[in-house]
Amino acid sequence: MSKEKQILQLRTKGYSQRRIADTLKVSRNTVAKVFKALEEHPVSEDSLNILNDQELHQQLFPEESQVPVLVTPDYDYVHKELLKSGVTLKLLWEEYVDTCRRSEKPPYMYSQFCKLYQDYVNQHRLTMHIRHKPGDKLMVDWTGTPLPLFDKLTGKSCKVYLFVATLPFSMYCFAKACLTMKEEDWINVHISMYDYFEASTRLLIPDNLKTGILSNKKYEDPIVNRAYQELADHYQTAVLPARVLAPKDKAAVEGTAGQVTSHIIAKLRNRQFFDINEMNAAIRKELDRFNHNKFQKRDGSRYSVFMEEEFPFMQPLPQYPYEFAQWKTATVQLNYHIAIDYQNYSIPYEYVKKKVDVRYTKNMIEIFYKGSRICSHKRLYGRRGQYSTVIDHMPANHQLYSEWDAARFLKWATGIGDFTKDVVQKLFDSYRVEEQAYKGCLSLLKLADKYSPERLENACRIALIRIPNPRYKNIRLILESGQDKKGDGTLQSHSSSSASNKYACVRGASYYGGGRHEE
Repeated sequence: MSKEKQILQLRTKGYSQRRIADTLKVSRNTVAKVFKALEEHPVSEDSLNILNDQELHQQLFPEESQVPVLVTPDYDYVHKELLKSGVTLKLLWEEYVDTCRRSEKPPYMYSQFCKLYQDYVNQHRLTMHIRHKPGDKLMVDWTGTPLPLFDKLTGKSCKVYLFVATLPFSMYCFAKACLTMKEEDWINVHISMYDYFEASTRLLIPDNLKTGILSNKKYEDPIVNRAYQELADHYQTAVLPARVLAPKDKAAVEGTAGQVTSHIIAKLRNRQFFDINEMNAAIRKELDRFNHNKFQKRDGSRYSVFMEEEFPFMQPLPQYPYEFAQWKTATVQLNYHIAIDYQNYSIPYEYVKKKVDVRYTKNMIEIFYKGSRICSHKRLYGRRGQYSTVIDHMPANHQLYSEWDAARFLKWATGIGDFTKDVVQKLFDSYRVEEQAYKGCLSLLKLADKYSPERLENACRIALIRIPNPRYKNIRLILESGQDKKGDGTLQSHSSSSASNKYACVRGASYYGGGRHEE
């Protein structure tokens, strides 16, 4: 007998709500609820004895007996949405519930929602458990089997390494041989990979090699190589390295690597390659055959599944491919320049003696200080020791020389005299870099303003007789001492008298830097 019937029977005997609750060991709220239902839907004493428990409940609570009309989810839509990255059944159920609430209709609970989806999958013979979603992941690795590349002259071979990338949903793959497994080849082969797929994925899953992953500890976020992270950011993908000693995390690429070894490397085993490009052309030919081979246990091929079911879900490539970049730390020298591969690039002079980060590609030099880019240069090639100098990077007193060049200085000197021109030419000849001579030339030629062009010309004549490579200081001391007024200056000997100590050249040519000056 139900509690509801027991409560009503005791009520007919005149029991109070408190006494009924104590007798039947139920709450007073339960008793009050039944009493209220009896007032709204009266039940006679005769009917109480005739009705069974279910009929009595329906009589007292008719609103609970109404079967709600639940909204049936669109499971065709659900199945298609599950193919998209990051979409789960829980998310789709929450969206379904929100839709039902807006229409003021009752939804299925989550457990029933999932059961009905399973029934839909079974009815339509679909695959419910999708381990790899289309266009979501891209797995990369080196194969364990190297290829031989032969030298045309010696006939000796060296090892080259095969890079393999696999899309685990379609098993569509890419392969390319590289001369090394170093950072530059690692980055460049990824660029070729994206060019081959013509799209990128949400996740990029490499192994834990140091060219890509610096650290991958169990309870810490992985530390990705700087250049590798830049590549990932460029292609809008996240690097998620496989767990250490967990080969199942990239089982797709491991399996593909084995198949590539059989279908590509084995087929090329009897061919000798003397050029890496020739080898990659042969690999590409066999790779296309491999991707177009029909599956044994499913319809289509890697290529057909990729084009029809996976490619539409992949991310488009950026407008321009990534350009490999290297990083180094450099200290800004006193001449407000840094050197990269024996070429010099200016930095704002305020950063002298400070350490800066330098990012350099094939075409560009970028300089960063504490994470902020402070300047950039087009990369220089050719003769060592070239300078790329931005005028705004110079202090104000150095900017004075920026408008000058060797031809202009020589033209100025020629206007004074041939001896002055010869001294200026020797100044330029004594330095590795032209700009290093500017200060000395300007100081020298300005002596004409102080002493007259004639005296400067005569002083240069005397200096050339005494010193192989005279400097500004030599000429200035000759003018200050008035030696240019005493004749040709050849009669004075360096050791003839103690009085000669007052002359400019008494200490010899070597003291004044008679040899070539280098930076």
